[in-house]
Amino acid sequence: MSVTSVSRKLRQGPDTRLRPRLVLAALAVLAAIAIWVTVEFLSARTTTQIRAQAEVRLALFSGNVMSELRRNSIVPQLLARDPLLTGALSSADYSKSTQRLIQYRDEIGAARLLLLDKDGRAVASSDRTELGSIHRTQPYHVNALRSNTTVFNTMLDDLGLPVFAYSRKITHGTDVLGVIVVDVDLRKYERSWAGIAEALIVTDSAGSILLTTDSRWRGHTETEALELSDDRSLARQRLEAAIRWLFGGADAVLHGLPVMRSEARIPFQGWHIVGYSSFVDVRDRVATVVAVEIMGFAIIAAGLFYVTSRQAERRSVRLQAESRELRKLNALLQREIAEREKAEKNLQVAEQTIAQSSKLAALGEMSAAVSHELNQPLAAMKTYLAGARLLVSRHRLDEAVASFQRINELIDRMGAITRQLKSYAAKGHNILGKVDMREAVRSSLSMMEPQFRQGSIELTLSLPEDPVLVLGDRYRLEQVIVNLLRNGLDAAAGREPARIDVILAQGDHVSLSVLDNGTGIEDLDCLFEPFYTTKHPGDGLGLGLAISSGIVNDFGGRLIARNRPEGGAVFEVQLPIFGDDVLAE
Repeated sequence: MSVTSVSRKLRQGPDTRLRPRLVLAALAVLAAIAIWVTVEFLSARTTTQIRAQAEVRLALFSGNVMSELRRNSIVPQLLARDPLLTGALSSADYSKSTQRLIQYRDEIGAARLLLLDKDGRAVASSDRTELGSIHRTQPYHVNALRSNTTVFNTMLDDLGLPVFAYSRKITHGTDVLGVIVVDVDLRKYERSWAGIAEALIVTDSAGSILLTTDSRWRGHTETEALELSDDRSLARQRLEAAIRWLFGGADAVLHGLPVMRSEARIPFQGWHIVGYSSFVDVRDRVATVVAVEIMGFAIIAAGLFYVTSRQAERRSVRLQAESRELRKLNALLQREIAEREKAEKNLQVAEQTIAQSSKLAALGEMSAAVSHELNQPLAAMKTYLAGARLLVSRHRLDEAVASFQRINELIDRMGAITRQLKSYAAKGHNILGKVDMREAVRSSLSMMEPQFRQGSIELTLSLPEDPVLVLGDRYRLEQVIVNLLRNGLDAAAGREPARIDVILAQGDHVSLSVLDNGTGIEDLDCLFEPFYTTKHPGDGLGLGLAISSGIVNDFGGRLIARNRPEGGAVFEVQLPIFGDDVLAE
């Protein structure tokens, strides 16, 4: 924020009375919309969830009923073939029949097993109290005698409770011996369904209720059962209409509460299962969320009242203080900008000095090996001079000339070494030009050759036959390559054998890779940070890789380091290829 913006704010002077009213009005509208959306969304979502849960529950109950019916449907056919029961009906000896039925009942879990002779008299039963009773007119006896297959029967017992039974006639050849009856206990599901939903019913194909959680509904249709559950007076009808209006998803009103109706088919003789689920969960969830929203908006409104009451009396003082503070900050900022610009210039000079110092430090490390390299030609020159003096004294001039030629070659070699060291020590002038990477690599290797020889390093060099051109500074590139070679030499030191591979390749970009077989890099993330080093104190400052990375970045490339799977590390310099559209300075 500038001083101009602060003065503009001071001149505007907004209406402090109108703005809070607009904010409160907007808050009220927002609260009404939020509550309306919440009621609609939560009601629809919760209703959908409850309806889905009810459908899943009905599908499960339907499967339970169907499983019980199927499990018992095969029993009459099996018992009709039992030799003991068939023999008992043929011989009229029923001494073991009842015990047989009791064993079958315990094994299959049926409600009751009953063996009738052809006249309908109970000759054996899993309930001994029924022995001798007459069932001639019962549907399960009459229907079984009329059919050649197992028949299913539904009836009411003396207490008005439903009885579900499979029956099948027992024959021997063409003679009818009797009837076997298997009762299916479906009323156990009525007991297990109690409390799960508001109400559950199972109806037959005619719509008559067979199973129900409300015993008053048994034998009625669904419509009659709903009318029976409530006193549908005029007041009750008006109340139901109001409840249906409040709960748009309600299908009916049961015991004064809105309910949803869910239905599923039982794949047996046109049966259906119907469930009624309460809207209490919907009402409670919506009411809870709406109450929280109202409380939240009330807190926000109270906060706005407090803020607006305090804002008017603080605004002018705050703006004046802000304007004075901003003027001070602007002045401090201008001074800080000037100091930062000065610091950046000093930093650039320091970076150049550090880079040159690093180069000179590397030069100092190479000086010992180079001095050894120069001592060898000097000793050889002394030997050749002594031999040439002797040859001249003996007038063997041709051989003396050959000795002088060897001395000349040694002098050229020493001059090449000193020129390379001199060029490496020279400061770069940041003038970029076309550089053949092959020559830079060869020159760097020539400077490092004495150190490689002293360290017994096996060096493998792979260079393309054609020139590999990049845009850069020859001496700064050689500084990067020497740094990488020195790091490889230090990493491979002590290995048997110590090996360094140098690979120069050209594809989409120029890539120079220096590989060693050392121990690898422990911390790749901190590798290029200044003053990070793994060497012993006094062996290095940790600036070589940081400086090298900066040089490569200046040339539009990047320096990458990674560990080799077989051990050791790889340093890769990637530089753009020098193109015809690149203008060298």
